[in-house]
Amino acid sequence: MKKEILNEAKIQFLSISVNEAFARSAAAAFASQCDPTVQEISEIKTAVSEAVTNAIVHGYRNTLGMVELTLRIYKNDVIYISVKDKGSGIENIEQAMTPLFTTAAEEERSGLGFSVMDSFMDRLKVKSSVGKGTTVTMEKKLSRRVK
Repeated sequence: MKKEILNEAKIQFLSISVNEAFARSAAAAFASQCDPTVQEISEIKTAVSEAVTNAIVHGYRNTLGMVELTLRIYKNDVIYISVKDKGSGIENIEQAMTPLFTTAAEEERSGLGFSVMDSFMDRLKVKSSVGKGTTVTMEKKLSRRVK
């Protein structure tokens, strides 16, 4: 069953660390049309931050590339968030999603990014091809404070 899209935005930005804050803010501003709680906004911002940081740090690893953020509001106040890169890709998604696993231990990375995303969102899906990039999609049902 196809979900009815009420609104959609796509943003592309360079894989530089300052754009992580930009992506967080953009996602929070987009979600605000559903009048979510402060906690929901915080969870969205954190999940987006983790996904974008993964794209920058692991996907592009010290190279420049584009990150694409797609935001949708579906009927019934469900927010859809997609973070896509065309970087190195993930060889073993199951292993990468294991808490504390990291490919950047020398950079003092905790390996909790996917766990954080999963805990704050209702749905998390990761698709990746080595050498072609990764797409992280997340969905969250917002409670809408005012109906």
